[in-house]
Amino acid sequence: MGFVEISNVRKVFGSGPREVVALDEANLAFEEGTFVALLGPSGCGKTTLLTIVAGLVPKTSGSVKVGGREVDGPYSDYGFVFQQPSLMPWRSVIENVLFPMEILGRRDAAAKARAEHLLELTGLKAFAQSRPHELSGGMQQRVSLCRALIHKPKLLLMDEPFGALDEFTRLDMNDLLLKVKAETGASVLFVTHSISEAVYLADKVVVFTRRPARVSTAFDIQLPGPRSQASRFTPEFTAAERRASEALGLLAAPAKEL
Repeated sequence: MGFVEISNVRKVFGSGPREVVALDEANLAFEEGTFVALLGPSGCGKTTLLTIVAGLVPKTSGSVKVGGREVDGPYSDYGFVFQQPSLMPWRSVIENVLFPMEILGRRDAAAKARAEHLLELTGLKAFAQSRPHELSGGMQQRVSLCRALIHKPKLLLMDEPFGALDEFTRLDMNDLLLKVKAETGASVLFVTHSISEAVYLADKVVVFTRRPARVSTAFDIQLPGPRSQASRFTPEFTAAERRASEALGLLAAPAKEL
């Protein structure tokens, strides 16, 4: 029994000749506090799975449980960070972060203190009253991360959140995410197209086939901790990258000994 349990999930869009099978018998389970990275070809159904876990899109068949409860619609105990920050331009940074607490009817002194703590944790304390257009892309995604964490969710869903950032900013955001994950203890389900990013961040990497998506392989990442950019140059990191590359069909698997 895992904190998140995805069992035989199938998702079909459309019908008849226009039917598209996005997910086919997808299976995945992981314990609370685990960081799971989803890897796979573009358009294979990773984002669809994320939205099903969030209860934003209904599954065609199968079962999705979070914390032992079947997901059959939107619920409050998760945070979602999208590819684009999607911040409200007329609100300040701290007002954007506090917005979910308004929706939940829980905006109070404790919520404001939590927002201020998250902004300090992510290096945005000095920009609390700034507007989104005054921030860089990386800073805007930090605001999105704070907003997703403001209500202390047990599950953080992230849909390729750093894909549009330059390489240097992306590496900084990777380190920041590990720092935030260590403090909050949240479970993370993270979609990425970057093999190195998946290996660097995750406790477990899950590789999907081309659409219709099935889980091709899933394996644990064994890296000496605490992780830092130097981890990328270890034999363990290289071995994990190779394993993921082979599962994606980018490298020929080594021949088996007779």
